[in-house]
Amino acid sequence: MTMRPFQSGALIAALALCTALPLSAQQADAPPRGPDFATLDADGDGTITEAELQAQGDARFEAADADGDGLLTAEEIVARMDAERAERALRRAERMIEARDESGDGAISREELGNARAERMLERADRDEDGVISEEEFERAAERRGHGDRDKRHGHRGGWHRN
Repeated sequence: MTMRPFQSGALIAALALCTALPLSAQQADAPPRGPDFATLDADGDGTITEAELQAQGDARFEAADADGDGLLTAEEIVARMDAERAERALRRAERMIEARDESGDGAISREELGNARAERMLERADRDEDGVISEEEFERAAERRGHGDRDKRHGHRGGWHRN
């Protein structure tokens, strides 16, 4: 029996199966997760078949099934998610070091790190350009970033989180 390439709707559903673990949200600055086309096209014929998609999904399942019993426990799923999250964090840290390590020692000093984030926040939020961010400016900046009433939803009164 010859496998034929999936059509659009079925292909989307199958790709979702391949990337079902982890279920956490992707970070905006992270590279795309999941396999690329060449990886899914295991036989290199320029098409992705149902069998190739299933093989990728099976491989991801087996990688998460730490004890090999054919079942995924909550602990195994969390362990897989944590491992993938750690891999993404490591890649992000490596990119950060590559971009800021002026001395070439493979690490970032306080001087190399600089104050870029604080400077960007001040530049974006300080609407009246007085060199400080008022609570009103802070709230407006949070709304522009899509965090509108986040603090209120989570029981915080606004401003910086205090424990």
